[in-house]
Amino acid sequence: MHISMFLLTFVKLSFILLLCRWFSENGDKGWFRSIFVHKVDARKDAHSNLLSKKETSNLYKIQFHNVKPECLDAYNDLQAEVQSQLHQDQDYPCELIGSWNTWYGEQDQAVHLWRYRGGYPALTECLSKLRKNKEYIEFRKERSKMLISRRNQLLLEFSFWNEPFPRPGPNIYEMRTYHLKPGTMLEWGNHWARAIKYRQENSEAVGGFFSQIGDLYVVHHLWAYESLQSREDTRNSAWLKEGWDTNVYYTVKCQDMHIPIGNNPTIPLLYYPGAGE
Repeated sequence: MHISMFLLTFVKLSFILLLCRWFSENGDKGWFRSIFVHKVDARKDAHSNLLSKKETSNLYKIQFHNVKPECLDAYNDLQAEVQSQLHQDQDYPCELIGSWNTWYGEQDQAVHLWRYRGGYPALTECLSKLRKNKEYIEFRKERSKMLISRRNQLLLEFSFWNEPFPRPGPNIYEMRTYHLKPGTMLEWGNHWARAIKYRQENSEAVGGFFSQIGDLYVVHHLWAYESLQSREDTRNSAWLKEGWDTNVYYTVKCQDMHIPIGNNPTIPLLYYPGAGE
């Protein structure tokens, strides 16, 4: 009796082992294997290629300069003079999109956004020429005396956002910065590709960018408004449109909420007086 039970159990186990081996060798798509093995589909391309514009090879650089409060006016004058020269010099493949001083958020901060048409080769060419430019070297030395700290990032623009263009001013610019959870950039892009239509009525969408070098998994959205009241009215009107609340719900899930709010400013308002960009 005991021998019969042992043989029966042995036969059952042998059959199960053979069945497992067969499913393992004959298809990753079998239902049995799917129970025990989590299969991840490989991405077909990098995030930068899937999310950025195919028709352009633009690369952006954003600079954040924390200026000594007593030096802010002198800094602005010096920076504007040199930036204007670089922007207009055809020998340097770079364009100044805009320069701002923070109005609300982190105080005594200057923000500069540059575009390099031609991508990384254009950036490399520009940096190589600047290293040999004696006037620029002297400018950096003088500027360093006015700064507390500085940081920058290299960015690409989302394919579904507008390319930044000159606009009549003055305007109030708002830059909203989001730190995403690793692996959620595509999900963020998919939701915003549908949601951007809710924020186009007043041409407030200036540009949307995601980081490539520097702090990673970072997104910057840049908006322009005629005034603070215009900003409030425009943002409130978005909530009246069906679908906007769904976008906010799902994109909040992508954000890394463990980053302290002080390091992830949500509404630093940037004011560029008399500017067209």
